[in-house]
Amino acid sequence: MAGYEDRDGLIWMDGEMVEWRDAKVHILSHAMHYASSVFEGERAYNGKIFKSRAHSERLIASAEALDMPMPYTVDQIEEAKEATLKASGLQDAYVRAIVWRGSGEDMGVASARNPVRMAVAVWGWGAYYGDAKMKGAKLDIAEWKRPSPETIPVHAKAAGLYMICTISKHKAEAKGCSDALFMDHRGYVAEATGANIFFVKDGEVHTPTPDCFLNGITRQTVIQMLKDQGITVHERHIMPEELDSFEQCWLTGTAAEVTPVGEIGPHKFEVGELTQQIAKAYEELVRS
Repeated sequence: MAGYEDRDGLIWMDGEMVEWRDAKVHILSHAMHYASSVFEGERAYNGKIFKSRAHSERLIASAEALDMPMPYTVDQIEEAKEATLKASGLQDAYVRAIVWRGSGEDMGVASARNPVRMAVAVWGWGAYYGDAKMKGAKLDIAEWKRPSPETIPVHAKAAGLYMICTISKHKAEAKGCSDALFMDHRGYVAEATGANIFFVKDGEVHTPTPDCFLNGITRQTVIQMLKDQGITVHERHIMPEELDSFEQCWLTGTAAEVTPVGEIGPHKFEVGELTQQIAKAYEELVRS
């Protein structure tokens, strides 16, 4: 497959459909130098974007957290995503909406005089972890930690927050792993590089409290599904020494969907009945 810059299709940019190869920004765009950008990753199933409005609302909240006045309303973002999905001709697709500080009068840390821009791209994207959805992903344990909320806007889906994710995932893949698990600044289990994590013990589910990382939309969806099925869910701080006590594990995220985990470092998990059940139920929900 060609690189992402060299494909056929259309990308929505600042209110207009632009040929895919012409969707470019200037090298002195503020976001390129100072990570002043936020984004959403969404999936469309059967021609409909799952939880689309929730993603659009979070995009605006993330922009506000980075002091970027959003030039579009939720309704306008929804229209842009729908138009781009339709133009792609795809029914099952990945949708990327991104907002960034462009080039303008400012080129230092401050960028209040630079325009806030937005784009939407759509492409086909299969299973995020490949065949791990069947046999269970293998996770490394990252050297980096999720930062304190006092240091950075941790609940924004901001590009700068993914720098340690890229580093950690590169190291994980070099070891033959699919992803890496972060601890947080206090030493608690946090999340993977682009997905939230769940554990099973004695028929009950345990998942880290999202007090220093993104409370994923898929995470919230799965928690509600579990509760609707009468399954007890504990949102709490989890210590790394507890990992050996859990029987099952899975990841959630828009790209990851529900992906079983078979290993985290030296810790092993079965792809058990509850994991398979929730993965199937999620697949049915997004396609309903």
